Amino acid sequence: MSQHLLLLLVILAISPIPGAFQDSALSPTQEEPEDLDCGRPEPSARIVGGSDSQPGTWPWQVSLHHGGGHICGGSLIAPSWVLSAAHCFVTNGTLEPAAEWSAVLGVHSQDGPLDGAHVRAVAAILVPDNYSSVERGADVALLRLASPARLGPSVRPVCLPRASHRFAHGTACWATGWGDVQEEDPLPLPWVLQEVELRLLGEAACQCLYSRPGPFNLTFQLLPGMLCAGYPEGRRDTCQGDSGGPLVCEEGGRWFQAGITSFGFGCGRRNRPGVFTAVAPYEAWIREQVSGSDPGPAFPTQPPEAQSGLPEPMNENCTIALPECGKTRRPGAWPWEAQVMVPGSRPCYGALVSESWVLAPASCFPGHISSDRQPSDLDYWRVQLPSRPRAEQVARLVPHENASWDDASNLALLQLRAPVNLSAAPRPVCLPHPEHYFLPGSRCRLARWGRGEPAPGASSLLEAELLSAWWCHCLYGRQGASVPPPGEPPQALCPAYQEEEEEGSCWNYSHWSLLCREEGTWFLAGIRDFPSDCLRPRVFYPLQTHGPWISHVTRGAYLEDQLAWDWGPEGEETEAKTCPPHTENGACGLRPEPALMGVLWPWLAEVHVAGERVCAGILVAPGWVLAATHCVLRPGSTTVPYIEVYLGRGGASPLPQSHQVSRLVISIRLPRHLGLRPPLALLELSSRVEPSPSALPICLHPGGTPLGASCWVLGWKDPQDRVPVAAAVSILTPRLCHCLYQGLLPPGTLCVLYAEGQEDRCEVTSAPPLLCQTEGGSWVLVGMAVRGSRELFAATGPEEAWISQTVGEAPFLPPSGFPHWLTEGSDLCPPDMARASGSPRAALFLLLLTPLIQG
Repeated sequence: MSQHLLLLLVILAISPIPGAFQDSALSPTQEEPEDLDCGRPEPSARIVGGSDSQPGTWPWQVSLHHGGGHICGGSLIAPSWVLSAAHCFVTNGTLEPAAEWSAVLGVHSQDGPLDGAHVRAVAAILVPDNYSSVERGADVALLRLASPARLGPSVRPVCLPRASHRFAHGTACWATGWGDVQEEDPLPLPWVLQEVELRLLGEAACQCLYSRPGPFNLTFQLLPGMLCAGYPEGRRDTCQGDSGGPLVCEEGGRWFQAGITSFGFGCGRRNRPGVFTAVAPYEAWIREQVSGSDPGPAFPTQPPEAQSGLPEPMNENCTIALPECGKTRRPGAWPWEAQVMVPGSRPCYGALVSESWVLAPASCFPGHISSDRQPSDLDYWRVQLPSRPRAEQVARLVPHENASWDDASNLALLQLRAPVNLSAAPRPVCLPHPEHYFLPGSRCRLARWGRGEPAPGASSLLEAELLSAWWCHCLYGRQGASVPPPGEPPQALCPAYQEEEEEGSCWNYSHWSLLCREEGTWFLAGIRDFPSDCLRPRVFYPLQTHGPWISHVTRGAYLEDQLAWDWGPEGEETEAKTCPPHTENGACGLRPEPALMGVLWPWLAEVHVAGERVCAGILVAPGWVLAATHCVLRPGSTTVPYIEVYLGRGGASPLPQSHQVSRLVISIRLPRHLGLRPPLALLELSSRVEPSPSALPICLHPGGTPLGASCWVLGWKDPQDRVPVAAAVSILTPRLCHCLYQGLLPPGTLCVLYAEGQEDRCEVTSAPPLLCQTEGGSWVLVGMAVRGSRELFAATGPEEAWISQTVGEAPFLPPSGFPHWLTEGSDLCPPDMARASGSPRAALFLLLLTPLIQG
């Protein structure tokens, strides 16, 4: 069975309020009325992790209905009174009307006729004055029935503990209810009452568990009056729909209600036991509310033998449970690798996810994806697991309901005829919950998946690390879309590989899953059953969205909480982000702000020419770099020098999520025109560069400076160290540029004015580029520096036709939104305005003053 009020940790911030209640107990000498027996069910044979109960085993269990269906549980404590949880009846601080609720007593199965059961209307609902929310305590409620319950074998009250009653830590108690059997997995028909044995945890041990970061890095402060029950390893718990139900412990032949199911961090999660409202501290409040009832609740004296041997809280050990899945002696030797063998087909690789289930691509079983019938030859199917001498037989095939049309759901589960012993060599892989957030930079590996072939090369080629959600989503997602923040299932997972492809290697027949490691534990993070080309997969379908389906089918797969939490001190990963526009040739000009990559500019290239000099280049397509001709070619030379291009460099400092990419230049293409335009050169690379934060083409545009853009000259302060620096500039209008240089400039030349103190940030011998960032967030290349000048740049816009014809994948943004300046006549220039009259800044100042002087 699984928990009570399921706390959705994406939106809930736990904030303890000490002293949530101050109730005083009555004297323990007060005895229960002799005419009301309690806590004694009829003799009988004996919930996440529970089982069906036997009829009559828990005769005090009550089902509370609202709107015609079961909502919460409760316990009968007297013929006219039911004990439950306050949060079941309080919505937005308002107590719901009692008339909308009813209590069903003596029910075992909620499907079909309620044999032996009867219904009572609720006359009143009472909650403590200090109740506000479950995490602040006082989560208790009393319901007065409109008429007394009819007591009998299936309807009996439970005993209540006095304020002095102490339940021993480690006591095995029982929780009951009709709640979800797992998170978001309702109890199936015929809705039989579930029971689960839970052990009481002392306050110190429970607080120790909840002081460790868990889902969403949250911790929780227990308050007086809260009680914990469960196991550090999880897997047995109450869940949503069990709220208000009883946690009972047997003492001296009677069953005492120790707790009321209140809330939990998920259901059955490791190191997250269920939190219950302790009943004993509410003796005085309960007696006060039921005063005058005859008979009232019974508060028997605790048996003497139950009071002996109670451990001191300080003696409790805080045992942190470690994951039971995802362990391997060395990466690559995967103990969960499962080889599914179907007669007449090549082996299909999947992963063991529990003692009895294997996850594999549904496409391995094409004739059975859309069929409800089991394969006719299933008796001949086999699954080979590591270190198992004999192959396992298959009992059932369960394809994902969307497998036939959704590549992201290309999954199937195979049930083994007999469970395997996980204490031996085979071990299951860990699976992520829907809210699992694999951190950028997570160390990952590729593992065989589907009908793939072995890796064509060194094992190191299988190593990878995850890119940030922003990079992944904006590289391959929809333009303008919002990036899913942590806590929401991602639409894609993108690895960056530690080593480049080997020349001539082809991964075309290799299908892969993506395994990512957190604190030494491996998670199955993503799947990719078909390759895009001869390269390793750049995008994986995330497995987070399929956790509930896998859990529902298997009822035992190892879904594990996130183990690594490092979202950065500023929490930048949680801020909402959108993706800049794409071009017809895909994403370009992506650089998140604030720049999480440090000084990395993914399109800035170091162009090493014949070992003599280093020029600045800009990646304008996966296989092309643009540079200034004068920097890469000697005057009058007709031969192509030996040129190497490096991307992903940032000086001597290591850059997060980056790796160096190098390529040779195999040809140099120049514009065909012979005019006076400053020449640009396109360098063809020896092989394509796959997009990543280390190497991504910049955007191009066909017109002038983007409207509203911020512009920068990007280069190096020191040509030896080559740490990228950016100097803020303003691009002058053609008229101002024409006047400053008296018409001596070739067509297509841009003039810039540096911001105060920025002139000397970049050296000029490497011909640095001029970039602008658009209002939409994309970075565009505007020009390359003219030889020997800081202020003059050869514009790339006029070369659109040449670049597009030479580079088939040139990422040109649409022309809309860019100003197309008209050429203005020289007669508009004021007299005696010449470049020799002073610096461009001084000349510009005089030019701007001219209209005022003439006026």
